[in-house]
Amino acid sequence: MKKLVLILSALLLVVFAAGCGGGDKKPASSGAPASSGGAKVTLKVGASPVPHAEILEQIKPMLAKQNIELKVIEFSDYIQPNMALGDKELDANFFQHEPYLLNFIGEHKNLKLKNAGGVHVEPMGVYSKKVKKLDELKDGDTVAIPNDPTNGGRALLLLEKAGVIKLKEGLGVKATVQDVKENKKKLQFKEIEAAQLPRSLDDVTIAVINTNFAMQASLNPTKDSLFIEDKTSPYSNIVAIREGDEKRPEIQALMKALQSKEVKEFIEKKYGGAIVPAF
Repeated sequence: MKKLVLILSALLLVVFAAGCGGGDKKPASSGAPASSGGAKVTLKVGASPVPHAEILEQIKPMLAKQNIELKVIEFSDYIQPNMALGDKELDANFFQHEPYLLNFIGEHKNLKLKNAGGVHVEPMGVYSKKVKKLDELKDGDTVAIPNDPTNGGRALLLLEKAGVIKLKEGLGVKATVQDVKENKKKLQFKEIEAAQLPRSLDDVTIAVINTNFAMQASLNPTKDSLFIEDKTSPYSNIVAIREGDEKRPEIQALMKALQSKEVKEFIEKKYGGAIVPAF
């Protein structure tokens, strides 16, 4: 009888201990950074090589302290990063301005993407290997601009601001080559994929090039451009995410790092005014 009582007592102690032993522990959240006790998280961000990937590289140590491993996947075009984000191959991307994103979403209704915040402005510039000033343009000279809608319109607006052409009023970034109402020198326009514009400089008189692609081609926007957008440009480069991911801890950590004092100082020092912080 005593043995039976001892056995039952021992079993009760085991059950009680099992009930109390894990009571204060919660399962680790796969989405929570280490600062809140979670497991290691991998964050995949698509980016253009320059300057986006370079900026992302600067924040890897900052995110690592929160147990977030940042993987940067480089893209050389403006189409695949958004498609990959929509297909959940990426957690975010960093390469575009909001007008481009909104236009892209308009053309791809199934994509539920949104702006998570701005990081920097890349002033678009006019470049040439054949003339040193825009007033040296001659009748019939060729002008290359991006072939995507928002950057094409942005390029035309820049040429108008430089006094090269005049556009129909009220169109803004939606302007196309067909909306040029005054072209005194009868310039010929060639619409080319944005990434290929630096290569076109051997074949055209001038080209309007996005700063990231200019820099990839070793062009210095502040020294080599004939005309460039000023710092008031509204085309802030943003981080895009899927709708509903705004509150993911690792996305919030990404944005906090990208809009930090350290990143601002890096942009100002690294790019010397060719790229301007937007926060």
